[in-house]
Amino acid sequence: MDKVQQLFQKGLELHQKGQVDLARGMYEEILKIQPENADALHLLGVVAYQTQRHRNAVDLIDRAITLFPYNAAFYSNRGLALSELNEFDAAVDSYNRAIAIKPDYLEAYYNRGLAQQELKQWDSAIASHDIVITINPDSPEAFFNRGIALYEMKQWADALASYDQAISLNPEYAEAYSNRGLALHELKQFDAAIASYNRAIVINPDYVEALSNRGLALHELKQFDAAVASYDRAIALRPDYAEAFSNRGNALQKLKQFDAAVASYDQAIAFRPDYAEAFSNRAQALQEFKLFDAAIASYNQAIAVRPDYAEAFSNRGNALQELNDFDAAIASYDQAIALRPDYAEAFFNRGGLLQKLKQFNEAIASYDQAIAVRPDLAAAFFNRGNAFQELNDFNAAVASYDQAVALMPDNAEAFSNRGNALQELNDFDAAVASYDQAVAVRPDYAEAFSNRGNAFQKLKKFDEAIASYDLAIAIEPEYADAYWNKSLALLLLGNFINGWELYHWRYNTKDYSPTRRNFRQPLWLGHDSIAGKTILLHSEQGLGDTIQFCRYVKLVVDQGAQVILEAEPPLVGLLKQIDGVAEIVAKGRLLPRFDYHCPLLSLPLAFNTTIETIPSSRKYLSADTEKVTEWACRLGEKTKPRIGLVWSGSATHCDDRNRSLSLESLMACLPDDFQYVSLQKEVREIDQAALRSEPGLLHCGDLLRDFNETAALCELMDLVISVDTSVAHLSAALGKPTWILLPFLPDWRWLLDRNDSPWYDNVTLYRQESRGGWQLVLKKVHDDLSTQAWK
Repeated sequence: MDKVQQLFQKGLELHQKGQVDLARGMYEEILKIQPENADALHLLGVVAYQTQRHRNAVDLIDRAITLFPYNAAFYSNRGLALSELNEFDAAVDSYNRAIAIKPDYLEAYYNRGLAQQELKQWDSAIASHDIVITINPDSPEAFFNRGIALYEMKQWADALASYDQAISLNPEYAEAYSNRGLALHELKQFDAAIASYNRAIVINPDYVEALSNRGLALHELKQFDAAVASYDRAIALRPDYAEAFSNRGNALQKLKQFDAAVASYDQAIAFRPDYAEAFSNRAQALQEFKLFDAAIASYNQAIAVRPDYAEAFSNRGNALQELNDFDAAIASYDQAIALRPDYAEAFFNRGGLLQKLKQFNEAIASYDQAIAVRPDLAAAFFNRGNAFQELNDFNAAVASYDQAVALMPDNAEAFSNRGNALQELNDFDAAVASYDQAVAVRPDYAEAFSNRGNAFQKLKKFDEAIASYDLAIAIEPEYADAYWNKSLALLLLGNFINGWELYHWRYNTKDYSPTRRNFRQPLWLGHDSIAGKTILLHSEQGLGDTIQFCRYVKLVVDQGAQVILEAEPPLVGLLKQIDGVAEIVAKGRLLPRFDYHCPLLSLPLAFNTTIETIPSSRKYLSADTEKVTEWACRLGEKTKPRIGLVWSGSATHCDDRNRSLSLESLMACLPDDFQYVSLQKEVREIDQAALRSEPGLLHCGDLLRDFNETAALCELMDLVISVDTSVAHLSAALGKPTWILLPFLPDWRWLLDRNDSPWYDNVTLYRQESRGGWQLVLKKVHDDLSTQAWK
């Protein structure tokens, strides 16, 4: 044996024993003898690789390849060194050269697969692992690495199967159990994932990644205490484990331990100052503390670390919204969307803010974009339905609620709001069914029971309505809206004693509470003596209500009180002439001193009014004689009976679409031989053309500056025909014959199933017999006018 062979043999022996420095010496001695010995150069390169001198290893093996380019091992080991240098493309090329020389080179295929995974060439990596498995079906590592590639391709079930094969070959393969847990997590099989992590931890009790990932699965199962405990074990083993601290903070947030959560995020950030997720999650915990400025600062730190962090921009928008910095919030949502045009939550949050700002069309557009990205986003359909309701597009609202409940059948609010929209469409049976679905989902849903009562009331099913209100009250004994709604049903049924008592709840409802007058003087409801006292009677609700209930002034004066009457400015001139009023004040002006106060519509309660004891059903207001004379001059000599007309009320009234009608439909029913005078102050755009086409209809709207003027004009009418609005009350209070046209379900004051009114002796009521059925009402008006039944 010559000296070179001896040196090779000695070097290989030392190498196999791990004495690489001594082996290197042998290889270097060979090169002194044979400077172009390719094997020695290669082995010297292997030693350089093993001693972490990877660039040197590549250079030495390249020299060997130059001398002998047909050795597969040279290329394979060169690939290992290149991989350590993160030069994965070059490494793959080197493995390919090894395989070209030796097509069954198992190790080269295996390492090529690992390099391809680093390049995220998952399909290629799987192909490499499959060849390894074909050559050596008993390689657990090949199945394991194949599982990793499949997992990265989101082929969770296939990855799971590959990990299972690795485990079948090596039942103590802790890493395979841990990664198997990750695949099960993605498949949302959280219990199975935890079992897999537990097996990994039994095999390797110090397996910190398995402990941390087990915490994530426990979090998904809402076992937050157990999740924190698992993170704590991981942290005990690796005190600088930033991810475990951050995930621990997430679990603590769910436990509403926000201070502990912030502390956990702070520890994560201390170990990883560039940990954008920890900054962002920390900001969310600070938001829970309502520390919005601090939260925004934390989001800004997350964004500084990761300028493309769309979630942080979106969540920052939520915090800015809490500070009412709406422009900045919108800008933050827009930045999130610019970074991630498919970011449904950012579109959703942006829509919510636009809806809050009452920019409903823009909000709907934002919800539509969220839905386009995520057609299963039930909350976007729900909010979009709410926005459509605000725009009075009730058909679109119902359609949107339908999509919301199809995606989330346990969304009680969507069923309830859908019921509200169906009510607006006068589809009350369907509304009741929708409320029934709401309370089936949430049996303690007081608002749905109350709204269901309203739908029953619209159907004139009063027993069912009252029972539904009572259920709402039983669930929520202080639910003002349910008491108020029940009072309206009782009053409509003529049950005044119980109705007035509950009617006083109006001031605690969401609609009326803003109008409540919080005087320091006590409210008078008939219990205290007011003889010798000054009492303020103040108006509320509509102008017609003030006209109807100012009749109670005389009863209050009879109690020995001095009365100050506060009324809307257009009524002041008219109401000055009421007997017993010491002073009348226009609403909004400074009030004089008084001892008690009472809203006008609480006076029936104060006097325990029943149908039989309604005061002053005859004429109790008068027109100004001078103004009557002025209007007589304007109208000229009367040649025909004069009939005053009012066909619509305030467009903002909650029931306007049911109580108002068009001028065209009214005029079509009126016979000739009468002079018709419009008592309508304002004419809607939809009626303008009809008004111009009726030269025989005298319109005086521009001259009706206040109710004094309207009263004078009414005084000159032989008959007033009006829908349920303030002029109807005015005409009736003046003692004029007044025909009032009522919808199918009228306001409570007109009661049910009678053509007269206990409030006004001179009123005749014309009621719809079916919902929206004005045709028969107007025919009856025509027939009665034609027969002069009004005289």
